[in-house]
Amino acid sequence: MNFKAKFFYFIKPIFWGVIIAIVVMYGTKFVHTLGNLLNNNQVSSYSEAVKKASPAVVNIYSQQYVDSSIDNKQHLQPTGLGSGIIVDKKGYILTNFHVVAQADQILIALQDGRLFSAKVVGSDAITDLAVLQIEGNNLPVIPQNLDYIPRVGDIVLAIGNPYNLGQTITQGIISATGRNGMSSSGRQDFLQTDAAINEGNSGGALINSRGELVGINTSEFYTTTQNLSTGISFAIPYQLSQRIMKSLIKDGRVIRGSLGLVAENLDPLLARLWGLESQNSIIIKSVKDNGPAFHAGVKVNDILLKIDNKPVINLIMAMDSVAEIKPGNTTTLTLLRKGKEIQLSVVIGELSTPKT
Repeated sequence: MNFKAKFFYFIKPIFWGVIIAIVVMYGTKFVHTLGNLLNNNQVSSYSEAVKKASPAVVNIYSQQYVDSSIDNKQHLQPTGLGSGIIVDKKGYILTNFHVVAQADQILIALQDGRLFSAKVVGSDAITDLAVLQIEGNNLPVIPQNLDYIPRVGDIVLAIGNPYNLGQTITQGIISATGRNGMSSSGRQDFLQTDAAINEGNSGGALINSRGELVGINTSEFYTTTQNLSTGISFAIPYQLSQRIMKSLIKDGRVIRGSLGLVAENLDPLLARLWGLESQNSIIIKSVKDNGPAFHAGVKVNDILLKIDNKPVINLIMAMDSVAEIKPGNTTTLTLLRKGKEIQLSVVIGELSTPKT
């Protein structure tokens, strides 16, 4: 073997060894650098979401005139604490009705230090929602996305003013959707979350990881014996609050259609006996005297199958469908009575609003 051949025989593996070492060394560094770039070289954080949403979450201070034992005059005294959300550049604020229910004066404190006096545009005791309005320039507005559908497992953040400590962020997930046994009226679904919602958080924002409004924080479930938090909190879905807000701004109240009856979801066993899907029918339990259903001929134990030829899915959705029909309009009910399907025309009445 000549000298040249011997040289390449020994140099070749050394050369490739050096090349491989360089690739490994700098390749690892490149991957690490790329990873840092992709992760923005930061720990996991929801600071951007909070930065987008938190300026639009306000503190609400309710005051009421009370008699004074000193000078026999009425004086304003703080009576309530809560949170609210600026949802429009016109200064409209969404909050819970119970936050401002007894207020004679409402003060709004923004995170930038500004203080406003608010007026009540309208309120709805059934959904525990109220719309306030302030007048100001360059008001922050919370990001909103009507196309976002909350899912169980989505990460959420609750923003509010618990115990008047100042704006506070708590984090959790959506534990359940469609909780319908928590409202006194039984006419709405709630989002359930394990994000802490304490006194003063009511009316504040529940946002997703993009900073978009998911719901209006309403209450936290406590044990009755020790008043301890159980990690179960409830929020009114944004889509529902949006519909209510539009009605309150337009009419100052929510005008709902009514059939004048009480119903419940059909028991699955009875549904099978009648060959029905339990989730697609409800049973009439009582009919109000001289109400719309009474005059149309609806009877107790009738099975409601369709409203305006649209299948009934469940009680909440059926009530929502009727509520959306303008009072005075006529609709068709498809019922099952003694094994026979019948149709009745009914003139929709107006649902009476609870006195507050």
